[in-house]
Amino acid sequence: MRGINHLVIAAQDLDALRHLWEGLGFTLAPRGQHPFGTSNTVIQLQKNYIELLAVTHPEDVPEHGLDQFSFAAFNRDYLERHDGFSMLVFDSEDAHADLDNWRAAGLHTYPRFEFARPAKMADGREVTVGFSLAFVSNPAAPWLGTFACQHFMPEYFSQPSFQAHVNTATTVHDIWISGPRAQGLARYFETIVGSQAMRKPGRIDIPTSAGTIVLADPGAFEASFGVPPPHPGDGPHLAGLTIDCLSLDAVPDTDLYMVGERLILPPEKAFGTAVAFRRGRQ
Repeated sequence: MRGINHLVIAAQDLDALRHLWEGLGFTLAPRGQHPFGTSNTVIQLQKNYIELLAVTHPEDVPEHGLDQFSFAAFNRDYLERHDGFSMLVFDSEDAHADLDNWRAAGLHTYPRFEFARPAKMADGREVTVGFSLAFVSNPAAPWLGTFACQHFMPEYFSQPSFQAHVNTATTVHDIWISGPRAQGLARYFETIVGSQAMRKPGRIDIPTSAGTIVLADPGAFEASFGVPPPHPGDGPHLAGLTIDCLSLDAVPDTDLYMVGERLILPPEKAFGTAVAFRRGRQ
């Protein structure tokens, strides 16, 4: 069973997106620049992280090719529709093997993509972080980006000083996919993750080794987040996420409200994504 490695939250304005998440009590790593036209900021958590992303150099964005997936072009095209939670990324120990296995299982895969970029450690050291990406897609969810990420310097993403957050955040508890026919993606994610789905009223849960994928009908999503899924025109889409914190009292009060056990920032306040906090275990 693999885990959720990171989430991609995309916006037209990276500075504004950074300002929002910093205001929610998160420690932000320095900005990074990709060689293909996108810039990012990473929020490091335990077991996974959140990537804040924008297209900053559109002239450097490579287009999708013949059976070739372009991370930057996908996010550029996504942002032409709206800001939001654009991609879900899984752990990988061997991106090449993942592609072989997914292809054998009948999933639509693409050639492996590798790249590196400069980064700065918390102590100021300049380093190079590298990645091997295994992209996979489902035609039933064209605006839901999915891939696995093999890190060549994983220690960069688990630095204690970057994992210390004012809001006491520890890890991504779950991510929510909603919209028309979202539950029809159960077999797709079972194959990617290597685990078995659990059916509940209005939703299907797929456990991973780091967080849970929830495939929810619109009613179940609204019951948990207090608002409808943000982008129903996208079909099944990444609509929301929940982050575990040691104490909800430490989360800055910026237009947040409670729904059940969740403290919610609605999509209209959070660049098109429902962001929730819950009290988790240590």
